Amino acid sequence: MKFGVAIFPTDYSIAPHRVAKEAEDRGFESIFFPEHTHIPASRKTPWPGGAELPKEYSHSLDLFVALGAAAAATEKIMLGTGICLVIERDPITLANEVATLDHISNGRVLFGVGGGWNREEMENHGTNYEKRWIVLRERIEAMKAIWTEDEASYHGDFVDFERIWSWPKPVQKPHPPIFVGGNGARTLDRVVRYGDEWMPLPRGGLDLSPRIRELQDLAAKAGRAPIPVTIFFAPPDIEQLRAFEDLGVGRCLFHLPSAEEDVILPKLDELAGVVAQYG
Repeated sequence: MKFGVAIFPTDYSIAPHRVAKEAEDRGFESIFFPEHTHIPASRKTPWPGGAELPKEYSHSLDLFVALGAAAAATEKIMLGTGICLVIERDPITLANEVATLDHISNGRVLFGVGGGWNREEMENHGTNYEKRWIVLRERIEAMKAIWTEDEASYHGDFVDFERIWSWPKPVQKPHPPIFVGGNGARTLDRVVRYGDEWMPLPRGGLDLSPRIRELQDLAAKAGRAPIPVTIFFAPPDIEQLRAFEDLGVGRCLFHLPSAEEDVILPKLDELAGVVAQYG
């Protein structure tokens, strides 16, 4: 089992390069940063996590600037997007950002993606909520072409470009692994179609065992090897972690609050203790 941490980097919490270095020093395998470019003040779309939207959602630092700082301050910890809102980003620019981060970090990017939940946020970026899954698929397919082809082209309903040149190419071949987030009805189909790993968030003690079996059945039918699973915001509970491993989960990410160093460093020590106890 691999263990990592996930934290919203904000303008009021520990700096991204500091938390990445402290996590690396304590032996964590990876660190993941979520993103929101903004939060519409209307608050029409309810937050899936509850009634009150946490402050960090509207104070998030830019995802790739934060990860670039983390890359420069570390040597081996893996750098994850958890998740990148691909539907709010230009795919040609995003392909270059991911490849650049993989280049400067010497191949340490884990590219978590998702469709998002905030209708008004994505519509401010020009993405129709009902079409977001098609947009996500096309942008990922287009980025794969850019990462793997010297002269890339893509022709879809929402992404369309003729032959382009774009370097650097990612250090990881054929590209950084794509982690598809979520646990919706069609999520596993998306994982099998264009993902390399599934990254669910088990809210409310959700039993993931039937879905993990379903994922591997779908992978086998598609002629794929078993697909790895990473648990986002895993509980730091030894019994639950062992149960996840028994299900075939290969990585668990612990949640860190968006707070200053006096809160984060003891929390990292506490979580490192859980990992040590896990053995």
